[in-house]
Amino acid sequence: MKIDLAYGKSGLTVDLPDDQTTVIEPDFLPGLPDELGAVRTALRNPIGKPPLRKSVTPGQKVGISVCDITRPMPSKTVLPLILKELEHIPQSDITIFIATGTHRENTPSELLSMLGETPMTGGYNILNHDAFNQDNLKEIGLTQGGIPILLNSDWLQSDFKITTGFVEPHFFAGFSGGPKMIAPGLAGFETIMNLHDSGMINHPNAKWGITHGNPIHDSIREIATTSSPDFSLDVTINKKHQITSVYAGEIFEVHKAACEFAHSTAMKKVANPFDIVVTTNSGYPLDMNLYQAVKGMSAAHQIVKKNGSIICAAECSDGIPDHGSYEEILKSKRNPESLIKMI
Repeated sequence: MKIDLAYGKSGLTVDLPDDQTTVIEPDFLPGLPDELGAVRTALRNPIGKPPLRKSVTPGQKVGISVCDITRPMPSKTVLPLILKELEHIPQSDITIFIATGTHRENTPSELLSMLGETPMTGGYNILNHDAFNQDNLKEIGLTQGGIPILLNSDWLQSDFKITTGFVEPHFFAGFSGGPKMIAPGLAGFETIMNLHDSGMINHPNAKWGITHGNPIHDSIREIATTSSPDFSLDVTINKKHQITSVYAGEIFEVHKAACEFAHSTAMKKVANPFDIVVTTNSGYPLDMNLYQAVKGMSAAHQIVKKNGSIICAAECSDGIPDHGSYEEILKSKRNPESLIKMI
């Protein structure tokens, strides 16, 4: 049986035994027949908010949080339509924040491929977030759990804040998108590391598809609330990165609707765990580095037998990310057993 795996930009074909192979994949939903129309309708008929065009007035500084290159968010489709609804606002008063979290800044060519020509050739401000630059972070308090809330100061100074994201199951935050476009997307390194704390990740509710009682999701929501987001747009996509649903309006209502849709289409039950699970990290851009590839491994871990094997095909075109101490920790031990024991 030949299986085409999502690997890098070109894919990878593997040959597996017919009588021993079970293929598990999410429902394939076709892209919306009119993506532009669907996004425009969502912006003009939002959930729990007035239409975007009527919500912003000249003189206000607008901040828009968008995914970085490691996420297959169709910003090239979505962002020009948002900017069209804001055409009564001077372009110089609109800043597009690349929500990198702790990832590297995105290059000009990557920004062009992500955002398209409209944002890049206009008079808009485009800012790569830098979680390590203390001069551009502001601490605005603590979460109930004691996490220091450090966020991009330019984002906090925006009069009207818009988040854009795509929603899929996330291996410890429950789902991506929504409030994650503020934290970790626009948060400081200390805040992000606290959200990725081993104690939080080990919580039984910090897993795929669970938001209720998930301490990481709860903390992310709390941090997002402190920055007072005004409007949000979330989409779901299929494996071709086509939009399958779109929601706009109040950030948490929008995220809830998108999560419910993603849960019903992206997650599958299996009767029994498997001896061997072959998986990927959904190809480019999600498999750009080894750190991101852990998500594919985590998904496979949910359905592999104890002491079974996971084979993850990830191109890792960027290698090992250079942020934090990830590479240092990986190379600190001679073998996987010693590394696991240390962790």
